[in-house]
Amino acid sequence: MTIQINPYPIITRYKKLLADTLTPVSIYLKLRDRFVNTILLESSDYHGNENSYTYICCNPVASFKLNAGLVTQEFPDGAKTTFTLRNPKDAVKSLYGFAQSFIPEKNTFPFVTNGLFGHMTYDAVTYFEDISIQPPSPETDIDQVFYQVYRYVIVINHFKNELYIFEHQYGEQRDDNGFEQIEILIKNRNFPKYDFHSTSDETSNVTDDEMRKVIRRGIDHCLRGDVFQIVPSRRFSRHFQGDEFNVYRALRSINPSPYLFYFDYGSYKIFGSSPEKQIFIKKGQAEIHPIAGTFKRTGDDLADAEAAQQLLNDPKETAEHVMLVDLARNDLSRSCDEVKVTNYKEVQYYSHVIHLVSKVVGTMKKEVNPLQLVADTFPAGTLSGAPKHNAMKLIDQMETSNRSIYGGAIGFMDFNGDFNHAIAIRTFLSKDNTLFFRAGMGVVAKSDVESELQEINSKLAALRQAIKVAEEI
Repeated sequence: MTIQINPYPIITRYKKLLADTLTPVSIYLKLRDRFVNTILLESSDYHGNENSYTYICCNPVASFKLNAGLVTQEFPDGAKTTFTLRNPKDAVKSLYGFAQSFIPEKNTFPFVTNGLFGHMTYDAVTYFEDISIQPPSPETDIDQVFYQVYRYVIVINHFKNELYIFEHQYGEQRDDNGFEQIEILIKNRNFPKYDFHSTSDETSNVTDDEMRKVIRRGIDHCLRGDVFQIVPSRRFSRHFQGDEFNVYRALRSINPSPYLFYFDYGSYKIFGSSPEKQIFIKKGQAEIHPIAGTFKRTGDDLADAEAAQQLLNDPKETAEHVMLVDLARNDLSRSCDEVKVTNYKEVQYYSHVIHLVSKVVGTMKKEVNPLQLVADTFPAGTLSGAPKHNAMKLIDQMETSNRSIYGGAIGFMDFNGDFNHAIAIRTFLSKDNTLFFRAGMGVVAKSDVESELQEINSKLAALRQAIKVAEEI
């Protein structure tokens, strides 16, 4: 069921500043102690306008939360509604209904100025598909679906060195002094910093030998025809004391990525440097950029160029990539017309790995709820396998702990359903002074067990290095 609520008209005012002496990190550090649940979204991919913006949001005024079928909505005027979904698949309508309860002024900027910011865990697939997922592991148990609406959204245009402070007033709620306080905080030259240090060695939920058995089991399922590809994963953890934002600072430097994010929810934090988008929807156009095919980088340009060519020519990596491009096409076709591949097997270099990346686009069918398209494509095939439904059922049997945020999605959407989320990979979950991080590998019939085992280490190399560097900041 969906609770009908009165719409909240939004009045927005803004101020533009020169941003040449300001950085996203410094602004975040100035705001986080003043405003709880402050979040940061960045990108190191400045090749186009779409990725040239940083968002810092603070002072949440409304939220949508979904756990075990129970929806909790909070609104700017203090109203709160709670209801249980009659059908799990009503989650899509409920979240979209919450978004449409806000009536923004027309956005005349070329970038998003307001909307819903938050995440969906891997478990959220139970609201989109007829599938069961193992219960949450207590140590990594977080909200399955959680989005917030913020009073203040700060946007930095890195192309033009411009900074915008947006203040959004909802309904009758007013705060005449807050706008000026934000500007004063941003211009303040002082901000507190804290140390970070590990208090334990790294541990994993499975041993190397146990992981080898999982990989062999995945290969057997491929040989039997249960799946064409499957993506099992392995979890690691490390205890710490201090400020995990230092780990994020190190990670964004070590592993620049199209999606950099730090979401602080108090009892837990999610941060990372993801190379892959879950899905991008804007004005009826949808994009998926499947990443499949991974080689380790050496740091030597010539050797890496040779490795990239080997990756392009590798039959196993190509087979894996083709399957996941086809899966992306099929997923988009459920709610889109004119689905096509516009970029195929493009080599992209990251700090510790080389990936093959394609781009699949589609035009949404008229009258389609954009969040239904999100549901159709969740989770990414690159984190599950193909056929997706069979792969997810097998993964749930093979893995010894709930995935939590790993393989989920994190980002923002506007009130009309335009959507831009990263896949939660190369990502930390911080909870109870423990950092949890996870990686998987694409297993096919021709997989080599030792190579797949090493792929996990290659993908997590930047995260492990970030922990070391954070202790020296």
